[in-house]
Amino acid sequence: MHNATTPTPDTAESPPLLAVDLDGTLIRSDMLLESWWNVASSNLAGALRALGTLPKGKAAFKQALAGLAQVDVSGLPYNEDVLDHIRAHRAAGGRTALVTATDQEIAQEIAEHLQLFDEVHASDGETNLKGATKAAFLQERYGQGGFDYIGDNQADVEVWKAARKAITVNAPNDLRAAAEVAAPDGAEHLGTPDARRPNKAWLRAMRPHQWAKNVLLFLPVILSHSFAAGDWVATAIGFVIFSMIASSVYLLNDLLDLAADRAHPRKRFRPLPSGEMDLLHGTLLAPGLLVAGFVLAAVLLPTGFLAVLFGYYVITMAYSFGLKRKLVVDICTLAVLYSVRILAGGAATEIPISAWLLAFTGFLFLSLAAIKRQAELISDFSAGREGSAGRAYVTSDLPIVSGMALSAGYVGVLVLVLYVSTPDVTELYSTPLMLWGICGILLYWISRVVMMTHRGMMHDDPVVFALKDGTSRLCGLLIVLIAIAASIG
Repeated sequence: MHNATTPTPDTAESPPLLAVDLDGTLIRSDMLLESWWNVASSNLAGALRALGTLPKGKAAFKQALAGLAQVDVSGLPYNEDVLDHIRAHRAAGGRTALVTATDQEIAQEIAEHLQLFDEVHASDGETNLKGATKAAFLQERYGQGGFDYIGDNQADVEVWKAARKAITVNAPNDLRAAAEVAAPDGAEHLGTPDARRPNKAWLRAMRPHQWAKNVLLFLPVILSHSFAAGDWVATAIGFVIFSMIASSVYLLNDLLDLAADRAHPRKRFRPLPSGEMDLLHGTLLAPGLLVAGFVLAAVLLPTGFLAVLFGYYVITMAYSFGLKRKLVVDICTLAVLYSVRILAGGAATEIPISAWLLAFTGFLFLSLAAIKRQAELISDFSAGREGSAGRAYVTSDLPIVSGMALSAGYVGVLVLVLYVSTPDVTELYSTPLMLWGICGILLYWISRVVMMTHRGMMHDDPVVFALKDGTSRLCGLLIVLIAIAASIG
């Protein structure tokens, strides 16, 4: 349960030993969940097998995960206030100990990385070093009141009762009050009481800006020229449901990609990898949105929509747990996920989707997916990295990925050219010849976006970028105006 280090008696010249908790204190995260998601991202079967150790106790479960996990401890979201406090304590001549319910193997790695602890005491597969158990261990080792303790949780109150002084981290007011009463020398407080309250971080973690992709659900009702209120209401409901499911997927991806996101120049600031949002909250919110979305779909929309929604989720799961690490397959999968949104819009309204629409959007979305990978590789190249963590590409693949983006986009425009040349178009448009203008605008837009990405100016999903970019919005407006003009003649 601990390393073999003999405690040094306190002297009048040095402060008592400082015992430091890990989860929520030294790091703005939870190592049990960190380990679980780390293993699940690369070895789901192993993560599920580890669950089989739970009947032996939580400590055995932690040890099983620690044996499989490959957590990059250097990238964990450390709490700077706590690190500064530890450094100040050591500068004053005090000794320090990392005392945590995390498994010994991981705790030792963290201590070796930080080089701030004289001792490390952690769970050992049999004893879960938390709460009253931790209090008894520290009291036996250092004596009643022979140490100060930094913690953040209600379970730490028992430890503070055995300590000389309590030090809280981002604790709510009631826990601060309990700490002040528990420890003989009162309490010191680091951080703010509201640091862990649900806030805008929850909304940001759901990535509402990505809901813009779900506007694709409206394409079937728009292109069919339907003015039926029921079709628009059904599509709007489908948009909300799809956004809920998509946010569930985004949360899951963030949980699975914690290490990769922390190594990314922009993604590391997302609420989950940065520690701004509790991993537990993300772990609960992801399935909550999923269940709510499917229940609403089953109650409010046709069965066909529910089937498409289920297919979308299955594909995203396959993408999250493996396909995103497969060369080219990941790009094709992203393109399919875009197209599924159009199928969902058709299923919500029961409007048939034409083969022309699927062919055109399929190639266009393949182009956008390639642009997304191109942007990531440009970012890697600029940062001097060989490739993105968790991806199958290296920076030398840039010319090929850029070529895929351009060629797929141009083929999509070619499909649109062939479509506007068919007799069927005259049934929907009075002046179909005007639709050729849309083809020209799309050729320009695709070329421009690929060029901007090549110059490192693409920092969002291409669809989100298009909604923010003034030139892209102008192109979209012109396309809408041309379509309207072609319809009314």
